[in-house]
Amino acid sequence: MPKQIIKGHGIVADDWNLLRAPESAEGVAASAETVAALDVPQGRVIVPLATWLAQRDALSARAAAGEIGVWLAPDEDPVALREDLPRLALVAIDFPKFTDGRGYSHAWNLRSRLGWKGELRAIGDVLRDQLFSMQRVGFDAYDTRPDRSIEDALKGLTVFSETYQASVDQRVPLFRRHGRPAPAQATTAEA
Repeated sequence: MPKQIIKGHGIVADDWNLLRAPESAEGVAASAETVAALDVPQGRVIVPLATWLAQRDALSARAAAGEIGVWLAPDEDPVALREDLPRLALVAIDFPKFTDGRGYSHAWNLRSRLGWKGELRAIGDVLRDQLFSMQRVGFDAYDTRPDRSIEDALKGLTVFSETYQASVDQRVPLFRRHGRPAPAQATTAEA
């Protein structure tokens, strides 16, 4: 069965491959040089930011053809992609642990400050309880943890019917969206 993700409000087949640098046997992450020099296979591939930056010239034609996306780690700045966003098919943000919330800020910045209109995908330790909040800051695709039910995770997008705060998905806070009756004027008899 092909890999599936949540996109929009449905479950779809995923034809993208996520490229990650292999860890050592001791669990040590690859060096920056190793990540920059990763071999990018043919097909639709989401590459680490360091790989994109090091191989931008070689990957640009594939990016223009819609075959290259870039993923950001929590400690990487989305502004590094400012000039490249028009040629990328998608941007993914990694959540290595569900407790690391920096990806929410990255998503908001990509949508609100950098004007990203393309697919914004959450990858990594993505759980049902996060989806509604992720949607609020601009995510529209979710690569949920494989050990959890994707059908159950989909329900996480609709757990609330109303939001109070303004965000990417709703620019006006609740108190501005719903009118309040004007205060009653005191009559002279009451005064």
